[in-house]
Amino acid sequence: MEKRKTPYPIAPQQAAQIQKSLLDWYDKNKRDLPWRGVCTPYAVWVSEIMAQQTRITFLLKYYDRFMERFPTVQALADADEADLLKAWEGLGYYSRAKNMKKAARKIVSDFGGAIPDTEESLLSLPGIGAYTAGAILSIAYGRAIPAVDGNVLRVMARLEEFTGDISVPAVKKKITETLAQIYPDKNCGDFTQGLMELGATVCIPAGKPKCEECPVKNICKAFKNGTTDKIPVKKVVKPRKHEKITVFVLVCDRKYAIRKRENRGLLYGLWEFPNHEGHLTSEEARTLAAEWGAKPNKTVQAAHKTHTFTHIDWDMQYYLIECTEKPDLFLWADKDELRDIYAIPAAFQPPDFNQINFFGLL
Repeated sequence: MEKRKTPYPIAPQQAAQIQKSLLDWYDKNKRDLPWRGVCTPYAVWVSEIMAQQTRITFLLKYYDRFMERFPTVQALADADEADLLKAWEGLGYYSRAKNMKKAARKIVSDFGGAIPDTEESLLSLPGIGAYTAGAILSIAYGRAIPAVDGNVLRVMARLEEFTGDISVPAVKKKITETLAQIYPDKNCGDFTQGLMELGATVCIPAGKPKCEECPVKNICKAFKNGTTDKIPVKKVVKPRKHEKITVFVLVCDRKYAIRKRENRGLLYGLWEFPNHEGHLTSEEARTLAAEWGAKPNKTVQAAHKTHTFTHIDWDMQYYLIECTEKPDLFLWADKDELRDIYAIPAAFQPPDFNQINFFGLL
């Protein structure tokens, strides 16, 4: 039987050259990241989930603290969800944390507390897809299994000059099959992280790639043919949605009104300051606060900010309203409770209200 041809066959000599060049470069240029010195399955899993939709420089503020609070799969499985979400506060995309807890509980119940070492088992866990499974298997378990994220797609698309739309599953599948031919027999974890590092720091997503610093530029077809500005090919992104929101910071007896969001939609199940669709005038805001039973006294149009999600922007207008009543419609928390107990997503974290340091945090 004739052997099935791969879409972009890689010659063994070329694969060996890529392996050596990338591994040598990674050894000399890798960033000092806390999970790289550990590389346990749990550390890799946590770091990869945190890194989804989050800049590495930003998540560094959270990783060590999270691992200190939940050092093992068992600790994560046993975590109180409110404590978990508080530890995740500011990272956004809170469903990641919720899925990690669900997955941890399944790992404890079905796999004896050990993160599984097969792709099939990993893919059965909530929140773990092909990329995260590949990262765990290659980095933690040393398997020659590609982990293909946006950085790796971009590197491979330029390296082999793929002209297909990388957002199309069939194109991503071809790139993954091609990459599988390049994986070394040893040092698979470093090879995976080298590809990620190359995409994050040299073969960058925005702006001109730093081709002169690239260890595989002499093999890169896009560099050779001058097409790095055209590759990777991606579909045109739909225009972003914009929503206007008025946010109320109601203050009474040094306590602040918060409420829990519905268990559906964006930021579901998290705490928020009361808010209303559209931008209200100061008088409209006072009227609504009175309808809630808060009995507004002093009102300050405190601030304005825009919060960006993946597909939508919130144009947020804030009112700081001093009240004389605390209606049961809301939960009233002091600044220590807001800091230590209740997870309020970054979307609702107010900017500095003209130096009114009402949180004791700003």
